[in-house]
Amino acid sequence: MELRIVDIKDYDKIIDLWDMCGLPYKPLGRDTKKRITREIREDPEYWKGFYDGDRLVAVVFGTDDGRKGWINRLAVHPEYRNRGLGTRLVKSLEKEFDRRGFEIIGILIEGDNPESMRFFEGLGYVELGIRYYSKRKSMDS
Repeated sequence: MELRIVDIKDYDKIIDLWDMCGLPYKPLGRDTKKRITREIREDPEYWKGFYDGDRLVAVVFGTDDGRKGWINRLAVHPEYRNRGLGTRLVKSLEKEFDRRGFEIIGILIEGDNPESMRFFEGLGYVELGIRYYSKRKSMDS
């Protein structure tokens, strides 16, 4: 098992893993190959994955808004869960955010995902009861 920066050549593997794990994605909007290519190029250390040979078995990516780091779409293949891969991915992003001087890390978890809630609570994250609103140019964003 190897932790490494995700390469855009694995785009289809990323989408397949998100789909397998039931994570929302917008392959015609914010998750187009073009957009993800730009994100990986601009901040490659924010895109991390575990590989079993050539097989992508876990992935996470981070973003930041200049004030805090954000953990996005942590996905671990069901056959590889409970091996610490998710924890190691989160810790790796936390180190990158710390290196950049961010003192706050945020995660948005949809209400129907209690497994993710328990996972992040186990890592010391606290639910703040915030409601998330957005205004989008397109529903595909």
